[in-house]
Amino acid sequence: MTVDASNTTALNTAATQGHMDVVKLLLQVDGSLALIARSNGKTALHSAARNGHVEVVRALVEAEPSIALRTDKKGQTALHMAAKGTRLDLIDALLAAEPALLNQTDTKENTVLHIAARKARPEIIKRLLAMPDANLNAINRSRETPLDTAEKMGNTEVAELLAEHGVQSARAINPGGGGGGGGKQARELKQQVSDIKHEVHSQLEQTRQTRVRMQGIAKRINKLHEEGLNNAINSTTVVAVLIATVAFAAIFTVPGEYVQDPSSLAPGQQLGEANISHETAFIIFFVFDSVSLFISLAVVVVQTSVVVIERKAKKQMMAVINKLMWVACVLISVSFLALSFVVVGRTERWLAVSVTIMGGTILVTTIGTMLYWVIAHRVEARRMRSNKHASLSRSRSFSNSGMSESEWVEEDYKRMYAI
Repeated sequence: MTVDASNTTALNTAATQGHMDVVKLLLQVDGSLALIARSNGKTALHSAARNGHVEVVRALVEAEPSIALRTDKKGQTALHMAAKGTRLDLIDALLAAEPALLNQTDTKENTVLHIAARKARPEIIKRLLAMPDANLNAINRSRETPLDTAEKMGNTEVAELLAEHGVQSARAINPGGGGGGGGKQARELKQQVSDIKHEVHSQLEQTRQTRVRMQGIAKRINKLHEEGLNNAINSTTVVAVLIATVAFAAIFTVPGEYVQDPSSLAPGQQLGEANISHETAFIIFFVFDSVSLFISLAVVVVQTSVVVIERKAKKQMMAVINKLMWVACVLISVSFLALSFVVVGRTERWLAVSVTIMGGTILVTTIGTMLYWVIAHRVEARRMRSNKHASLSRSRSFSNSGMSESEWVEEDYKRMYAI
């Protein structure tokens, strides 16, 4: 036999999910499996009854009749579980197997009728009220009859149904019980304390569930950040290599070629010198092309040598490298524009001017937009950090921080941003 951490058997799982064929097979192998309870005391019969699987309940009771009287750690039987649902045939099947279940109480002395009244199950209540042996006016530890429970839960229809069938309130049954007015006040105070404890427990459970959800969302967001940064780093490396390659090749493919014939050397020229080396446009090209080459090579060296683990440090390194790549792109663009004045010649200089205006506009627009995104992202991030610190200083509890779940996620998650 194999069980998990909560002592759940395969039979319990099959009964919970209503797999009748599996239940029959397991019971044929070992009928005593039905007697094994989980860590909370619930047997397979409890699970099947709570989920409304009538055929499974019948099979379990037939295999082990004594299981019908088994209770969990709250003292509840399978009939208590069935009363929380809506299956009348399930109620009938359990009472047919063990009539004594009708008036059996749990640890809080709740009968099945109390449970049905609390859950507002009028059809089940009608069936229970029709039972001749039903204890209609049983009083639980909270000094409540089923009628009191229905009124307390605000189930008007159920309360009227119970009253019509002669169910009384605890006050009507024992108006002076519990030590007079002082006892009544004590019971009311005890009930209020119980309600407050229940509410606090619910709030704490909700806070815990919210914290678990937020931790899961934070993990997914961190993973997205990591993937985005890694993609940006890889892309930057490729672009840096590409710019370095273009810049290196450009210096050896200048228009006008080089001085190669010793007999045609002009005064001041040397063999291998570019024929256009004396022009201002070539000097601008040479300087800017060289700087972009070495910036790109420096980026490649850093990217292939430095290993960054912490995400904040990785973002800082990426921010610096990105700005260097911006500079390299601008320099290689200026080199191209400068050389275009040489290529088109003096008579067609308007072509070079047109290309310069077009390229300059595109470059300025692109760089300006990226700068705006970078500044906007940093301002927004600073504002979010301030809001988060202010919220945390007001309360250590997420539920009291005044921030909704969507706002909390929105702080850390953006579809796109520039660094």
